[in-house]
Amino acid sequence: MSISLPLANQSTRIAVVDRELCNPQKCALECMRACPINRQNKPCIAIDPIINKAVIDEDLCIGCRLCVPACPFEAIRIVNLPKELAQNPVHQFFKNSFRLYKLPTPKHGNVLALVGRNGVGKTTALKILTGNLIPNLGNYSKPGDYAAIIKQFRGKELQTFFTQAKEKKLSFSFKPQIIDKIPEQFKGKVRDLLKKTDERKELEKLAKELQIDSILDNQLSELSGGELQRVAIAATLLKESSAYFLDEPTSYLDVKQRLIMAGAVRKIAENGKIVVVVEHDLAVLDYLADYVNVFFGEPAVYGVVSETRSSKNGVNEFLAGYLKTENVRIRKKELKFSINSNKQEKKTVFLAYPSLEKTFSNFKLTVDEGRIMRGEVVAVVGANGIGKSTFVKMLAGVEKSDNDSMNFKLKVSYKPQYLKTEENITVNELLFREKIDFELFRTEFEQKLDLHKFLEKKLDTLSGGELQKVAIAVTLCKPCDLVLLDEPTAFIDIEDRLVIADILRHIAFVKDLPILVVDHDILFQDYVADRIMVFDGIPSRKGQGKPAQELIQGMNDFLKTLDITFRRDPESGRLRANKPGSLLDLEQKKANQYYALH
Repeated sequence: MSISLPLANQSTRIAVVDRELCNPQKCALECMRACPINRQNKPCIAIDPIINKAVIDEDLCIGCRLCVPACPFEAIRIVNLPKELAQNPVHQFFKNSFRLYKLPTPKHGNVLALVGRNGVGKTTALKILTGNLIPNLGNYSKPGDYAAIIKQFRGKELQTFFTQAKEKKLSFSFKPQIIDKIPEQFKGKVRDLLKKTDERKELEKLAKELQIDSILDNQLSELSGGELQRVAIAATLLKESSAYFLDEPTSYLDVKQRLIMAGAVRKIAENGKIVVVVEHDLAVLDYLADYVNVFFGEPAVYGVVSETRSSKNGVNEFLAGYLKTENVRIRKKELKFSINSNKQEKKTVFLAYPSLEKTFSNFKLTVDEGRIMRGEVVAVVGANGIGKSTFVKMLAGVEKSDNDSMNFKLKVSYKPQYLKTEENITVNELLFREKIDFELFRTEFEQKLDLHKFLEKKLDTLSGGELQKVAIAVTLCKPCDLVLLDEPTAFIDIEDRLVIADILRHIAFVKDLPILVVDHDILFQDYVADRIMVFDGIPSRKGQGKPAQELIQGMNDFLKTLDITFRRDPESGRLRANKPGSLLDLEQKKANQYYALH
């Protein structure tokens, strides 16, 4: 039976079928059997013979959702949109696929930040605004058309934007989210790559500002994640363009580098250019951005773009879970920040480790002797290239110290900074192979992090955020005495970061398990940590790890070494970076309060 493919309609019903998960050859067509409309001999759900996947007629669907739990592969999602959103989407990829409603409005001379969960359309919006995807207004049967888009946004700022895009009066510079493939796409030295993009003739100046001048003659293939990220940012900003788009530019950068990057990006906007940034680090976001568009919806099903707000109001409304202008609640729970109150009775010592040394050809690490307590989460902070990852590798037994004094018989579960994927293995197969605690996985991870949605997916098809969540779950669910997590927030959105933080604190408390977390998201570390371990020194030359200390004093000492002050937002309690030289910055430094408590 052939299946017609009608255009998206005005219905509030959204039916999404994940074509990667849907597998009619391995099921008994439970979705079709469960559907009451199908039982009336009407083809609400059918198998399309061309793609050999289930398709759902949204006009016939009554929203009973019986097909959702019936599908053995969890491939179906049925959602009813509020009536005010029941209009043609800006873009829909194909039948029963994700759709995006509304678009951000870029502004000349300002930085616009896009904030929201992964999977609700931020990257799709970037592709549309950069001309890499012409939106089809929900008419997925044919390619998008600029004439229709211009008509759709008549009388709005986006009409001018798309008119200029159509007439090729706009030029775009884009930094993608995933930067790992850059060394594969361009063989050679950093300087050679940047020379190719240096249309503004500011290579030396920007390289110095972003602190990559010392690696200009290094091979791209030899760079660390933080170095590669800064090179990618430099390559983007060196182009002479009308608009600059950066997708998650803070990944792999330390706190100082994040603020330096923000300063460089702001200079571009101050020259009258359009700048749009996707970012999850809320501690530096309103230091970076002037305005915010909040993306909300259901991941992989639909996304809606809010009206533009000031950065402060946008972030606070996002955290509150309620958008005032739209009168829409986007989350049941308000996200609040405060000093970690997870201070149970005095903890007992789990591990007393001796002073450690590790010498490489151009770098030497010294770690003072210290103690790790049972049931605590220790934040490990410091600049890139200062020895944090080397320290946790020594604890994990991946690296040996020069004095070879790590002779503890411990079961250590370790998640490295850089994740490698295997081909032809599903998430489920990995979980069984690693012999994890499935009870813990089901109670703490499967639903809270939506891992149940891609258990049957292959590892090499997962997004960066999905892969990171799987790696965190595996690490924490292995039988062990000590957990080590290196940069667990990379590619994870703010909501999932806080969910992960709650899980870490809960597991540490319930299992009396010590957990060490290396991460550069100051908001995450502030939220999760009982104590903090600070690494100081000269990046890529020498580093010193100090013993873990109480959070407040340790965070203050750490920020003092960076000459950065943070204040707390009175509404949400989140940390916000002060602009250097501002009144608040000067007052806090004078009072030696680099880490504000109020």
